[in-house]
Amino acid sequence: MREVSCPGLRADWVNAWLAAVGATRLEPRLRLRWTADSLPRAVLCADDADPVGLLAQAWPVRREIEGLSIARTWGDTPTVPRKVPIRSFRERARAARAHLSAWTISSTMTDLDVDRKGEVAHARFDPPAPKGLTIHDRLVGVHRQVTPTVERLAESLDGKAARVQNNGLGFDIARLASQADASVRMVDPVIEVLAFHGLALLPVRGTGTDRHISKLDRSSVRQRGWHRVGLANGQTEHSFLWPAWTQLLDFNGIDALLDIWNWKRPSSWRGVGIHGGWRTVRYRHKGAESTRGYGSERL
Repeated sequence: MREVSCPGLRADWVNAWLAAVGATRLEPRLRLRWTADSLPRAVLCADDADPVGLLAQAWPVRREIEGLSIARTWGDTPTVPRKVPIRSFRERARAARAHLSAWTISSTMTDLDVDRKGEVAHARFDPPAPKGLTIHDRLVGVHRQVTPTVERLAESLDGKAARVQNNGLGFDIARLASQADASVRMVDPVIEVLAFHGLALLPVRGTGTDRHISKLDRSSVRQRGWHRVGLANGQTEHSFLWPAWTQLLDFNGIDALLDIWNWKRPSSWRGVGIHGGWRTVRYRHKGAESTRGYGSERL
């Protein structure tokens, strides 16, 4: 077993956590664990092979990224823009059902939550973006900025890669410069591409009823891992919760662990190998600003 410690993939950074999981999605031979330090970092492992080399070999080529099921245009199906009519969603989902990238649809939107305009709801990890860009548009943009050599990927895993000006997937709080210059967005494109593939574990759904029936929450959209968490001021907030674990797990193992992890009972964590947990804290914007971003808080 060969291991590579990844200081650039900190457990308290949700994009890094998604990226570490995404690496196991891209390359099934990779396994993932987290160090037991006060600030855990990812460790990627593989049998008799360099984990970074395997990841470089598995890196998707441009044709694969542009041909994902959530592309604006895909085969003979209707166009899927940012605002997706339910008819377009259903035809696309039906056509892509047997495609290897069908998960990109179920992890970004759902027809079980439809507004009065007949448009389907998006996942919380698929926030709005400037100019009506879809999450696929954003993914294509960052993917083009990566040369997937072993050396380049290692820079990102080590936390030493230079950031590039790009909005990325649109929810990494680390991409924001300052409120004094809201136009500047800087991301590590390798982390963004890997984080997108980590979304494969997080399908989105809804209740299947009109969202406007609810008086407490105008949307019934739910994405795996997101829960209402009580705040100190007595209010609640939707947060994504994620763990760090000790044992070596592949993609399917991580999937199973998320099923049995009870974030409300820390006393039960050790029994399933978990030694830390975090939740997202959303960026509080000012005025009419629509910026999205998620920081973190340890559970």
